[in-house]
Amino acid sequence: MKKYYIFLMALVLFTACKKNAGKKVTVIEQPTPDFVVAFGSCNMAQEPNPFWDDILAENPNVWIWGGDIVYADTDDVERLRSIYAMQDTVAEYAKLKGAVPIIGTWDDHDFGLNDAGADFAIKEESQKVFLDFMGVPEDSERRSREGVYASHEYEVPEGKVKVIVLDTRYFRSELIKDEESEKRYKPTTDPEATVLGDAQWQWLENELEGSDADFNLIMSSIQVLSGEHGFETWGNFPLEVEKLENMIAQSGAKGVIILSGDRHISEFSRTDIEGLSHPLVDFTSSGLTHSYSSFSGEPNQYRIGEVVSDKSYGIINLNFADKEAEFKIMGDNGTVLQELKQTY
Repeated sequence: MKKYYIFLMALVLFTACKKNAGKKVTVIEQPTPDFVVAFGSCNMAQEPNPFWDDILAENPNVWIWGGDIVYADTDDVERLRSIYAMQDTVAEYAKLKGAVPIIGTWDDHDFGLNDAGADFAIKEESQKVFLDFMGVPEDSERRSREGVYASHEYEVPEGKVKVIVLDTRYFRSELIKDEESEKRYKPTTDPEATVLGDAQWQWLENELEGSDADFNLIMSSIQVLSGEHGFETWGNFPLEVEKLENMIAQSGAKGVIILSGDRHISEFSRTDIEGLSHPLVDFTSSGLTHSYSSFSGEPNQYRIGEVVSDKSYGIINLNFADKEAEFKIMGDNGTVLQELKQTY
């Protein structure tokens, strides 16, 4: 009887396979992006770095550091240099560095002091250490000017991408502490207060107005659109936010996208700006090695979707023919934690 059942099961399996043998299986292939941007922030070399192999597997055209590359918090220049050097010893990061252009900016912890700005005592020395880590040539004009801001252009057969990297530390005015609530800082309407400083503002205007790129990505270490949480944000300088939005709208630059970090959470923010033909997206990606795992909520009138409080990195897939950007908040092993698409 047992042999009979085994024979019967084999016959059923053979019949099923024979029926399916002539059927065609359709595999839907996802279109390959024309240009892939990977970025992230808030990284500690001494902690597990889980994402570099996943990032390399995305085959990005560029990696953008969004700030807090390391956590140094020191005014000891040699200690700062040694902490940066630790990042270069991370094996998987070294592989990415050998295969993909690495660009980016700093934030407070790699600048040298939590929430620091223009009054930080060793900012000139810190800038040199940062430029050394980023491999900026000794004869670059960036070596002779204040601040780490820069622009980079990338051209592929389908079109051009420009990445404008801002410095929100070197020139930033003092933050105003909020003594009346539980928030850390409150907005100032002082017309002299600045995030970028006069020289960088003029430079940014020239970069936007002179751009012929299909997509223009602006990397700001701190959030631009989310301004209600009371931590560091462009929202602490509302006149500067207005100035930036007006400059973007009036520049004629195409496909402007803002990237940001700092917060140890990831989220999408989006708003419409008068005179701009497309919504302005602020894609926050943070952090790479540690995150705000106890996050329980905060206001953001511009938020699209939900806050991701897991460790993550950002991917932006750009398609020139469709004028579309696909934004992805990514977790370990290529897991998509949240995504957003925007046409331009």
